[in-house]
Amino acid sequence: MRILVTGVKGQLGFDVVNELEKRGHTAIGVDVEEMDITDAAAVEKGMKAQELDAVIHCAAYTAVDAAEDNREICMRVNADGTRNIARVCKELGLKMVYISTDYVFDGKGERPWEPDDARSPLNVYGESKYEGELAVEEYLDKYFIVRIAWVFGVNGKNFIKTMLKLAENHKELNVVNDQTGSPTYTYDLAVLLVDMVETEKYGRYHATNEGLCTWYEFAQEIFRQAGVDVKVNPVASEEFPAKAERPHNSRMDKSKLTENGFALLPTWQDALKRYLEVI
Repeated sequence: MRILVTGVKGQLGFDVVNELEKRGHTAIGVDVEEMDITDAAAVEKGMKAQELDAVIHCAAYTAVDAAEDNREICMRVNADGTRNIARVCKELGLKMVYISTDYVFDGKGERPWEPDDARSPLNVYGESKYEGELAVEEYLDKYFIVRIAWVFGVNGKNFIKTMLKLAENHKELNVVNDQTGSPTYTYDLAVLLVDMVETEKYGRYHATNEGLCTWYEFAQEIFRQAGVDVKVNPVASEEFPAKAERPHNSRMDKSKLTENGFALLPTWQDALKRYLEVI
């Protein structure tokens, strides 16, 4: 298959291209320099030139706090950009994989979110990704909407790198302990996304590594596995006031993966171990 991957410079796009090529597919990786997704004409021209079978759309505006002050650009990238791609996918009859987020939900309660639960974003970033989902659903039947959370990968910034960097100059750190979710390793996720695009099992899915933790528990495990001696203190979200409200409940129900024959991702602790070996 010939598959366009947007956001190739990001954590996920980088790994998706590698996984596609490993399986013998032709991956056409683009970032904003090659194809500005907010430019409808550029998207149409870029996609029509490639004789594609599918698109895995990883490109996104992901600066959650900055989005509160930059609503227009966030919407332009995550909503309008996604709509531009979906429109051409419809015209050309292509499959589309859209990477979304747990932020499309309100983050309340303790029940794991199911793929078809009502969406009610807490912040501008979540709203923009929700609008992207609506665009995909409006234009296409052949789509995978894959919601992920707490992402980490080799190619880019993430919580693990931040913690290890802070540990270089601090013997004690305060980390939020009232937000619960599951980390997602882009290497593992890329395998699943390629598994998906090779099928016709369309729909909304949730995909994170297995197991739950708070950010505090995640930090503790990072330092334990890395052999770094840092004291981690659990604190409430209020200790870290942020522009954008964060969901307290990012638990995701992933049973739809196994129901459709897809393998669940390994545990987040296992993913962390493998990640620390390669960074």
